[in-house]
Formats: sequence, C-alpha cells, structure tokens
Amino acid sequence: MDDYLTYKGYLGTVHYSTEDEVFYGKVHGINDLVNFEGASVNELKRSFEASIDDYLQTCQQVGKMPDKTFKGSFNVRISTELHRKAAFAASQTGISLNEFVKNAIAYMIAHKSDINSTT
Repeated sequence: MDDYLTYKGYLGTVHYSTEDEVFYGKVHGINDLVNFEGASVNELKRSFEASIDDYLQTCQQVGKMPDKTFKGSFNVRISTELHRKAAFAASQTGISLNEFVKNAIAYMIAHKSDINSTT
C-alpha cells in the first residue's frame, strides 16, 4: 500500500485522522507548507491536485521558484560500527566512502518496489 499521492512531479503524504474522520496530507519538495484534506479518497485526490495547481499559480504570480532546492550534500548519522563496515566495504571495492553511499542510495531507489513488497 502506498501512503502518498503524486501529481505534476510532486509528492503528497496521505494520513487519516480517526478523530476528524478525514484524510489529510502535506506536499513535499516545495519551499512552503501546503496541506490538503478530503473526506473521501476521491476528495483527497482532488484537494491534492488543486493545492498543487494553486501553489504553482501563486508562485508564478509572485515570481517565486516553487521547488525546494537540494544541495546534493547532507549529513547522515549512523552507528560507528556501520560507518566502519561501510568504509571497509568501500575500500575493498576501490571507491570512496562518498561514492559507496551514493551507489547505495541509487540502488535503494532503483529497487524500492522490491524492498517495499518485503516489508
């Protein structure tokens, strides 16, 4: 089961509030906070798409770039033992630790459907 929606290259999370009896979500990968909700799945999808369209139109009107900028670098916190094992594996493969981690992330993205089906 997927707990997200996609539209025009944007990703929205999907949650359900038992208290309010409503589906709700948040758009990811943008520079602002954009939420959406609906009482049914169809209403949630329409609200998500309308939120994206409205956000893009607003950004265009004010001359703002809608997409969040990703630098291409980030900190990853792992255990010292996992760090050691990764550094050794990278050395044994003849690549840098940075290249090793980049390859691991690319592998996980390419195989996410296989990984998700086993969890």
